[in-house]
Amino acid sequence: MSAKFSSSEVALRTRTRSSRLKFLLILLCLLVSALTVLTTNYYITTTNRTESQRLQYVPLNAQRILQQCAVLKASPGPADDFHSRRVSDRFEPGTNATLIKNAKIWTGLKNGTDVVEADVLLDGGLIKEVGHIPIDIMESTENLTVIEANGAWVTPGIVDLHSHAGLLSAPFTRGTFDVNSPNGPILPWLRSIDGFNTHDEAFELAIAGGVTSAQILPGSGNPIGGQAFMVKLRKTSEHSPTSMIIEPPHMLNGSEPDPDAPLRWRHLKQACGENLKRWGTRMDTMWSFRWAYNEARKVKLAQDTFCAKAEAGLWNDIHGQEFPQDLQWEALVDVLRGRVRISNHCYEAVDLDDIVRLSNEFGFHIASFHHASEAWLVPGVLNRTFGGPPAVAIFATTHRYKRESYRGSEFASSVLSENGIPVVLKSDHPVLKSRYLLYEAQQAHYYGFDSNLALAAVTSAPAHAAGMSHRIGLLHKGADADVVLWDSHPLQLGAAPRQVWIDGIPQLKSPNLPKPDGGGKERQDAPAVPTWDKERKAAVEWEGLPPLGPKKVVKGKVVLKNVREVWMREEHGIKERWAARPGQEGGTVVLESGAVSCVGRNGWCFTGEETDGTVIDLHGGSVGPGLVTMGSPLGIEELASEPSTGDGFLYDPYSGEVPKILSDTAGVVRAADALQFGTRNALHAYRAGVTYAASSLAKSTLFTGPTSFISGLSVTFRTGADHALEHGAIINPVTALHVTLGRPYPYRPALPPVSVSTQIATLRRLLLNAENSDTETGRWFKKAAGGAIPLIVEVHNADMMATLLKLKANIEESRGSRMQLVFSGATEAYLLAKQIAQARVRVLMTSARSFPESWDQRRALPGPPLTNDTALSILIQNGVTVALGVTEAYELPNTRFEAAWAALSSNGRIDKQQTYELITTNVEKVLGIEGWFGEEGDVVLYDGGDVFDLSSKVVAVASPRKGVVEFF
Repeated sequence: MSAKFSSSEVALRTRTRSSRLKFLLILLCLLVSALTVLTTNYYITTTNRTESQRLQYVPLNAQRILQQCAVLKASPGPADDFHSRRVSDRFEPGTNATLIKNAKIWTGLKNGTDVVEADVLLDGGLIKEVGHIPIDIMESTENLTVIEANGAWVTPGIVDLHSHAGLLSAPFTRGTFDVNSPNGPILPWLRSIDGFNTHDEAFELAIAGGVTSAQILPGSGNPIGGQAFMVKLRKTSEHSPTSMIIEPPHMLNGSEPDPDAPLRWRHLKQACGENLKRWGTRMDTMWSFRWAYNEARKVKLAQDTFCAKAEAGLWNDIHGQEFPQDLQWEALVDVLRGRVRISNHCYEAVDLDDIVRLSNEFGFHIASFHHASEAWLVPGVLNRTFGGPPAVAIFATTHRYKRESYRGSEFASSVLSENGIPVVLKSDHPVLKSRYLLYEAQQAHYYGFDSNLALAAVTSAPAHAAGMSHRIGLLHKGADADVVLWDSHPLQLGAAPRQVWIDGIPQLKSPNLPKPDGGGKERQDAPAVPTWDKERKAAVEWEGLPPLGPKKVVKGKVVLKNVREVWMREEHGIKERWAARPGQEGGTVVLESGAVSCVGRNGWCFTGEETDGTVIDLHGGSVGPGLVTMGSPLGIEELASEPSTGDGFLYDPYSGEVPKILSDTAGVVRAADALQFGTRNALHAYRAGVTYAASSLAKSTLFTGPTSFISGLSVTFRTGADHALEHGAIINPVTALHVTLGRPYPYRPALPPVSVSTQIATLRRLLLNAENSDTETGRWFKKAAGGAIPLIVEVHNADMMATLLKLKANIEESRGSRMQLVFSGATEAYLLAKQIAQARVRVLMTSARSFPESWDQRRALPGPPLTNDTALSILIQNGVTVALGVTEAYELPNTRFEAAWAALSSNGRIDKQQTYELITTNVEKVLGIEGWFGEEGDVVLYDGGDVFDLSSKVVAVASPRKGVVEFF
């Protein structure tokens, strides 16, 4: 029988039990507290315990700290499943799929040797298939656009590894100059994307040249100029700079990197050498590098130490500390962690060696050296770079524009490649225009660079150097759909895109192609080029400065065999004297004392097989007149940016600088008085068939503009002459009077900001005989007004040209004369083609490939594939006498190829004779020396092809005036 208790008893018993439990709990807590104190005191006072045995206070943000530390171990690169993407992250909804059928596809794989004749399928912003595409895939692809290639070439989109597009925006204005910073030598925290202007007209033009991607670099005015970014050149639907970036790095937008996924590559611009002189000497530069990287190393060491303790669970050691970060140095810390692709502007051996030592001292890799004019001379130095040799990004033939580039060579590409150094060809836009980056590959190939490597140098090689070859620069399944369909083989001069796709989106709305069939089957093959083994060997042996004089001089008879065609100056211009018919053997040309004495089929010039002269086989080559050019300061200076090698600066009459001792208001002087013979630019021109040149004292550069309003009197001379006293060295000591007309250049105007109206008023006054004829100014402006000497006005703007046409009419009416007025530069002259022809004004175009560089050139006509016509073809169609010139002395060796480009882009409107005239007799007409050469003019011998053919090579110049043939 169970005991029964009253409710009060039950309550008492419950309270008693509760009190006992409470007492036991309090006792237990006191015991735990005592043990904790004792344990803590024990660990504190015991010295032989390890760190891991200490009691650690884990912070609330421990997980975030460990995640930050885990990211330090991540490496950049694509995810393992990257190429299995179904849709690109850059895909624009509404983009049709595209099938390019029956193409000859240069994929870029296998070191550029992989070529397949097949199809390419683009969908979702990706390359879905390359090769034979199963019918079920095509049938299942929605909204498919089919392009019939008919055997035309397809390549990856061209990649420009060195561009300032968007930072130097066309047309150039002061507000769009965001390249160099004046705020110190070391600026790794700056970012080019922060100054990137999406309205740059260069984007559309570059795409028209097949360029789809570019690395946008800060300038080279700072040792560390800032962070660079890889962009696609198409404008996105968002219209923002950020949306054009390929794989934006996490630090750009504040997103957190995933420690379990690869990082995205970052890019940095560094520089060394001449451009940094405002910050001190080369020694100062290298110290600034070492100081900066040492600061970054301190941050890196602090991070590594912090994370080592966190990952070991030693939270007490870092209690109260944050993860070590420094916004100024975080980019360089990433460099030391191998997460940044560095593009390093560096020319000379001394600078290359400096940076290689720096890379080894601090343990980081240089992805690419840029410009690197002497890199080809020191491949051993490059191979010592930490992490392996960098790529070398160079110009093909642009050298000798400053002291650092004096030893640059057209053979650098092939020499570097032979030494295992990856070669990249770049534009340095706008120095060279990005649109014509493919032209660099064509020139490099001409001088012996293998065709597969020449194409790789503007596609896969720059993509690899930028860490982007998983997306761009190659054609393979899963890559971005950046593709170009060409009208001819990409290494043929004048090759133009039939269409360009970026992220699968066609970029050319209505392509205008001058050569819908590619210009013939022969243009669908890579051009055969000359052999340069001897020249390349000599260039290496002489460290970039081989002797340029003739190797052999023959005074007697020279017999030329296997000649395909002969062009000669005659009384009424240049004519084709003889040409072998298709299938016919080459003919014979006989030179007597440097003059052509006989031309014709084999047997016409001799009665027997034997001759008593030197016999030369031209292997299907040609004979033509020496070429003539105008527009550069050739012979006035040796190095464009080195004042000590030139004439110096002209006095400016607008600022009152003209010395009284001259007793001349404008200080008109003669270029002949400053002419230098034997400059390397002149001798290179001579060896390339440009045997005559006219030079003035005008000097205009991309950034500074012209140095004077009145540029004095030009001189015409023979480029291969030894000195001014040699017979025939000076063709015309006073050739033309030169004036520059235009708005001030926006960046660093060398001229004071003189208004256009003031310039016109000055010119009107001087031509109306305002100055005494006893002065040089009065004398020569009177001659120009009377037509006794050409007046060459450098002017680009059509409105200014219209004013000059009215001024010419007024002068001629008031003086009863006919002026020889010439427009030089003349970018917008095509807008007044009829009026210029009616006024009998001649035009010297200093570039056949127009670009809206300045505001005065903003209406430049781009030509195919954007427009059907070119400025040159419109002028010629309207009967204007047009000649081609240059602006820089280093451009002269490519004169014949520039003329070829002009003809190939003219939609068949410029024939071969007119092409020849552009760089011979028309130049003579412009200079007022028509007929001066006659039978005594130089004759150039081309081996292997005609003057405009990449297969030809100048092997000799025959000079009737000297009575010799000079062989190279």
